[in-house]
Amino acid sequence: MKVLILNGSPRVNGNTTIALNEMVKVFKEEGVETEVIQIGNKDIRGCIACGSCGTTGKCVFDDEVNEIATKFAQADGLVVASPVYYASANATLIACLDRLFYSTGFDKTMKVGASVVVARRGGCSATFDELNKYFMGCGMAVATSQYWNSVHGRVQGEAEDDLEGLQTMRTLARNMTFLMRSIALGKEKYGLPIKEERVFTHFI
Repeated sequence: MKVLILNGSPRVNGNTTIALNEMVKVFKEEGVETEVIQIGNKDIRGCIACGSCGTTGKCVFDDEVNEIATKFAQADGLVVASPVYYASANATLIACLDRLFYSTGFDKTMKVGASVVVARRGGCSATFDELNKYFMGCGMAVATSQYWNSVHGRVQGEAEDDLEGLQTMRTLARNMTFLMRSIALGKEKYGLPIKEERVFTHFI
């Protein structure tokens, strides 16, 4: 099992890292391979809807997004984590995810996704919902925990004091591991769900 983890915080070793480290520890205990990529401090521009990826199979901007795409294709699961800005995710992370999900044509069906959000106080549920929509729009399975996947902390290191939040992260990693293994067994025995030819309804 392999899990790719995208850290959307611009701060190295900040509260988002503390949250993700709890997951990494559990994944290691469970024998799951992980790779963490710090995205929030990268220079990643947004999608320009040029459609080039439909022909070439990769984004026209050849940066970290195309590198991540290769790793995403090989991973069983994807964790996306972000600090909360104005009840939304880090803009660099969103630019990355827009391009990553739009430009990759490989089948994401039943890959397992999990989002993690970190805030001083509010905006977690809105950001959590925002990030989960990437998984739900392409047939991925969404891993859950004992509560919404949020951790709280203001200044660097305060997330260590959110014991419930850290427990939520550990539970999330265990549940995600179970889900990835269960799906792998299901694929082996039953295969992936049958897909109908896609129907598009346009309102204009």
